[in-house]
Amino acid sequence: MKYKRILLKLSGEALLGEKSFGIDSLRLQQYATEIQRVAKAGIEVALVIGGGNIFRGMSADEIGIDRVQGDYMGMLATMINAMALQSALENENLYTRLMSGMKMEACAEPYIRRRAVRHLEKGRIVIFGAGTGNPYFTTDSAAALRAIEIEADVVLKGTRVDGIYTADPEKDSSAIRYTDISFGEVFEKGLHIMDMTAFTLCQENNLPIIVFDMNKPGNLYKLLIEENEIGTIVHS
Repeated sequence: MKYKRILLKLSGEALLGEKSFGIDSLRLQQYATEIQRVAKAGIEVALVIGGGNIFRGMSADEIGIDRVQGDYMGMLATMINAMALQSALENENLYTRLMSGMKMEACAEPYIRRRAVRHLEKGRIVIFGAGTGNPYFTTDSAAALRAIEIEADVVLKGTRVDGIYTADPEKDSSAIRYTDISFGEVFEKGLHIMDMTAFTLCQENNLPIIVFDMNKPGNLYKLLIEENEIGTIVHS
């Protein structure tokens, strides 16, 4: 296998499925099944999931909540999603550990890098909740940071689009998908993949990013186990 240890970044919005708010049980189950397949094949899996299906910190100002308070509310939203995902994975007979960037001892372990690595070595799925535990940092930044800390081989960004395009494929039917692209080219072309902090962290640490369609059944397995050319890889 090309990648032994991965960090999979999922958006909170993806858990909406056909709903307008909250968590779609069918989408949650699909993700758990996809992750179970690659974990059983020997891949060490760490996860970061956003909270946009419940609350987005950056939208707090619209309802009169200051940014810092809003970001902490967003971190709590990620914990709700992380706990739901943990339960779904355990229903697939996987061993999991939920680690939080904020103190939440009643439902999660505190994030300790060495402990996280040890969990992965023992074959447990590690879910990182509450972002970095700090305001002004997105879950993309948390994913990049945690991936570097645990020495993951790659960051997989699971989206509803099958890669990076020259333009938004949902708005421009003539958009062309890149199979691979360098960090420098992403900057030059002004393509948006992750927030700048997350992207720069990956670039400076030579950590490749693969953007792919997580909603298509079997894609995660094909990408990691069958090593099919799925999505777009961003590399040095």
